[in-house]
Amino acid sequence: MNIKQLILFGISLIGITVVSAQEKKSLTLDEAVQLAWTKSYEVSLADTKVNTKKYELQTVKNNQYPDFKISGQYQRLTKASVTIANSDPDAAPLPAPEQLMLAQATASLPLFSGFKIQNSIKLSDNLYQAENANAAQTKEEITMRVVTYYTALYKAQKTLDLLKENQKSAKQRVTDFIELEKNGIIPRNDLLKAQLLVSKTQLSIDEANNNLNNINFYLTTLLKLDSGTKLAVNESDFFTLKTDNAPKSDAVALENRKDLEAIHFHQKASEANIKIAKAAYYPSISLLGGFTALDLKEIVTVKYAMNFGVGLSYDLGGILKNKAHVKVAESQALEVKNSEAILNDRIKNEVQKALEDYDLAINQNVVYNEAVQQTAENFRIVKDKFDNGLSDTNDLVEADVENLSAKINTAVSKANIILKYYELLSATGQIAQSFNLSKIQ
Repeated sequence: MNIKQLILFGISLIGITVVSAQEKKSLTLDEAVQLAWTKSYEVSLADTKVNTKKYELQTVKNNQYPDFKISGQYQRLTKASVTIANSDPDAAPLPAPEQLMLAQATASLPLFSGFKIQNSIKLSDNLYQAENANAAQTKEEITMRVVTYYTALYKAQKTLDLLKENQKSAKQRVTDFIELEKNGIIPRNDLLKAQLLVSKTQLSIDEANNNLNNINFYLTTLLKLDSGTKLAVNESDFFTLKTDNAPKSDAVALENRKDLEAIHFHQKASEANIKIAKAAYYPSISLLGGFTALDLKEIVTVKYAMNFGVGLSYDLGGILKNKAHVKVAESQALEVKNSEAILNDRIKNEVQKALEDYDLAINQNVVYNEAVQQTAENFRIVKDKFDNGLSDTNDLVEADVENLSAKINTAVSKANIILKYYELLSATGQIAQSFNLSKIQ
């Protein structure tokens, strides 16, 4: 292969690389949500917190099992003097031991602690369940973010396509006007107006491109895709979705919202916490047992020294001091109760707004569909009048702009219905389950 062939091969390879880099990655809404659930740092963090609470629960459960400890000592003694109390002073002195060996095994089983252990388990279990609900709420929020970016990407792409299509006709009009102006059929002012419309359209295209690139970057970042990936939305996602089963009231939200479920578990945990605080008013009883072996060389040897019994402890001073701990626990429970009431009201407001916005999006779509037909017909009439010298350039440009605006509004309103539908599902706590993604949890 000669140098010329190598150069041609390199150029062709570069061309292939550029084309590949410019290819768009087609992505359905379901696929985007699945990627977010499996790759999002927020979801990963939420799942990790759930595991942490799970381990904490297991740690608390271990408190109900016996404690068993063993210990041993070996000590070297130097010139030890051993004297037995009340011993015969005329008796022969005891030998000086050189070493001491001691082995112990102790076991204790809590029998009663003012129900502290049981309530501690309930507390940890409810906190674990609350964290599970928080993780589910995180997935709901991530799903809504994906839907928002996805619909925004569709709106931006559709707007850009319509602007480019309109720019083609605007440029063609400029070409036609140049000839008409040369032949003295129209004044130069009309040509300038047509050229100005092309320039304005280009500015709109630049802004649309900028908006498209930003949204594309936000979505690829959320899905942990390469930042250079250009996404292409699946248009069928906006026309095949059945929205007839949209929620109609806030009753569904009060049953399904995961943040509300989490606060319910926090309320149960706070009730268990009050009982834990009150446990200090009761004594603690435990079953004790043990084994001891001792060897003080040439002095005393103890073998098979088994012991068992019952231990009782009662912090009398703590009874007076514990009142403050109980008050703190009760106040914390009241905080959770008030937070729950506030969240209930907020959910009702969110659902009401989502219902109104969804109905508005549907009504707007009907009006925009009518408007696009009206502006298209108006542009046709104005164009005929202009061709016959019965209308000026201002009327033609205005009709063209109105027609373009109506087309953009119609395209955007279709995606807006889907967005508002999912916002309604999000407000009622149903958006994640609508994608049937339980298989990837």
